[in-house]
Amino acid sequence: MSLHIVQLANFYTETSGGLRTAVDTLRAGYVDAGHRATLIIPGADDGVTGGEHGTVVTVAAPVIPGSGGYRMITRMSAVRELLEEFQPDRVEISDKATLLDAARWARPRGIPSVLFSHERLDAMLAYRLPRFLPSRGALRRYNKWIANQVDVIVGASSYALREFTSLGVANVELIPLGVDLETFRPPDVRRADDGRLRLVYAGRMSSEKRPDLLVAAADRLARRGVDFQLNMVGDGPLLRDLEKEAAGLPVAFLGHMSDRSALSGVLGQADIALLPSPAETFGLAALEAMACGTPVIVSRGRGAAGLISTDSGLGVRPSGLAIADGIQEIAAIPRVIRESAARRRAELFNWQRTIDSMLGLHEGVREMVA
Repeated sequence: MSLHIVQLANFYTETSGGLRTAVDTLRAGYVDAGHRATLIIPGADDGVTGGEHGTVVTVAAPVIPGSGGYRMITRMSAVRELLEEFQPDRVEISDKATLLDAARWARPRGIPSVLFSHERLDAMLAYRLPRFLPSRGALRRYNKWIANQVDVIVGASSYALREFTSLGVANVELIPLGVDLETFRPPDVRRADDGRLRLVYAGRMSSEKRPDLLVAAADRLARRGVDFQLNMVGDGPLLRDLEKEAAGLPVAFLGHMSDRSALSGVLGQADIALLPSPAETFGLAALEAMACGTPVIVSRGRGAAGLISTDSGLGVRPSGLAIADGIQEIAAIPRVIRESAARRRAELFNWQRTIDSMLGLHEGVREMVA
């Protein structure tokens, strides 16, 4: 059975990291499996582009102030017109705000809808909009409302789904993401061990990612006399402040890297990758680093903590002190052991498995909700 799957996503930009990677990889997988795929995203203007992996439609949308360039579709009439034109068999939503209207359009027409929960609202709002953070009761009511709008909620980790399962919501599916094991792989030639510890962060320079903790950890390491270099890869609203805070420390800001192979090279030449975000629901960046043979330090008890194993990484409290301690703990593991452990762990997460699971869900969702 060939399906036409329409994906919808807000906060999708050139620098939106894991969400964009997941949406694009799924779309390509759907097309490769013989289905049609169309993506609706916000943009500077209305437009349509076609390619080997389906059609991408942009709906003119405003930039959210202070977001570092993120846009959110507010013209839902335009989205409904597109849905009427496309007549999809399935609707896949990567958004918990305006685009949930697509599920309300789909239900009376008998079209199943799937929400991919890329973030937890409580964690995201706490960092992005702390002044407007709703009460816990209000968030619980909103999550209950979300669960009633869509037919199935997909999460990449049990932590991602907990904001729904804790409410007794039953229409949830755990489907971990994958990693491109061909692009992200150990380098053919590792750099010589010169005694300097190479650290790397690859992610958005924004409050929910907590890159400020890495500057604090760098300061701790410098005070301890550790010989290290920290490379920060990414862009975002906090970049200028971070550059000021890191002045005088061995910290370099490399900007956003759109070339995935180049990013793989940077990750593969590091000793340890750092992903301190307490809001991470999966940790695709951690998985990409491990695929390059680089162990990771992540926030304890969050989504990325489920990716690591003994010797391939460490979960720590989100503080500069704990991260600095964790760096020295991982560095004490023999290099060959930590590199091989990281790659072996990453090899358990295959994108094809994710695509197959999502297609199985899309193909069977009508029976699930009947």
